[in-house]
Amino acid sequence: MIHVFVRRSSDVEYLTSDRAEELADARPGAPGWWLRGTGDTRSSADVAGVLQTTARASVVGYDVVVAAPRPLSILIALDAQAAPGVVAAHRAGVLAAIDYLEDRALVVRQRVEGGEYLRQASWSRVVGFTHGINRSGEPHLHDHVLVGARPDHESTVADSRSLFTHLPAADALYRSTLRLGVNQYTARTAWRSFSGVEGVTGLDEGYRAIWGGHADERGDKPSWTREQVVERWRRDLGRFEPIGETPEPPRRLFDAHLFAAAFEGATRITRRDLVRAFANASPFGIEASAVGAAIDGLHPHLRTAYGLDERPVLLAEARRLTPEIARDRSYERSSAIDNGRYLERVGASRLRESRNRSER
Repeated sequence: MIHVFVRRSSDVEYLTSDRAEELADARPGAPGWWLRGTGDTRSSADVAGVLQTTARASVVGYDVVVAAPRPLSILIALDAQAAPGVVAAHRAGVLAAIDYLEDRALVVRQRVEGGEYLRQASWSRVVGFTHGINRSGEPHLHDHVLVGARPDHESTVADSRSLFTHLPAADALYRSTLRLGVNQYTARTAWRSFSGVEGVTGLDEGYRAIWGGHADERGDKPSWTREQVVERWRRDLGRFEPIGETPEPPRRLFDAHLFAAAFEGATRITRRDLVRAFANASPFGIEASAVGAAIDGLHPHLRTAYGLDERPVLLAEARRLTPEIARDRSYERSSAIDNGRYLERVGASRLRESRNRSER
């Protein structure tokens, strides 16, 4: 799950000083990487420059923590060959989540003649730090992504309520992009079950038992070398007892029933709800661009929706799938990447049809 922590200090020493050597063989280069802008990620001055604010605001920015599901973190400790692909897929997912938040959640409020309206904004610089363990030394793949409270070329800070409201949709896009990437870049198969459990085919649940991620993480994070972490994991594996695998879901690359079930009991369904449902209904992953194109093709009037006040759709509309997808089951037998491209083409086609009708 993505968590956002409010930052009221520009002290970034915790991030710039952590070499995160536990991922030295799996991550390209240093822990820091620029999603927007440039600079030296080892320089506290360069990194702190991301945290832009105003003279009246106490919040300087946000730490967006994007963490991989535990089975995929565990995979890094168990499979050295798969680890670089998992990290690459993770970073692709982080980019997808931040792109979504910037595109749909980053807004500023302006008051004009007694009224108030929202305007979309953007970040000029965004920096992330990729780490592979928690404070207890357990496998824990995650990123700290720093963004400023004041968007680029704005005189006021962003509306934080909008940022927090869109987190579930951003998290779903992160996870679906991660699953797709793992299935593309490694020999492993990552999936999501009907009930929302994230898993890896062939991974015994006994590994999750020894690395549950529930240890007390308070206090300072120790500086582990790669050798120390590998030795720690080797000792932990001495406690491994097989429990059994969780079976993967049927090889259906889009689950229409799961998509429809996401809105059970809902009274107000927005574009962000559709994004979350569509991404979660792709058990083996899907590209974020394909999710957006498919939804905008289904509901063209929502393609400009952003912020808190997205126009809702009726339950019957939300559950509706395009006739092309409902009839053509061939995409379920193709690769996850081809599936994403198929859905993107269908969405783009429906969007063009809607625009042509409006022009007439």
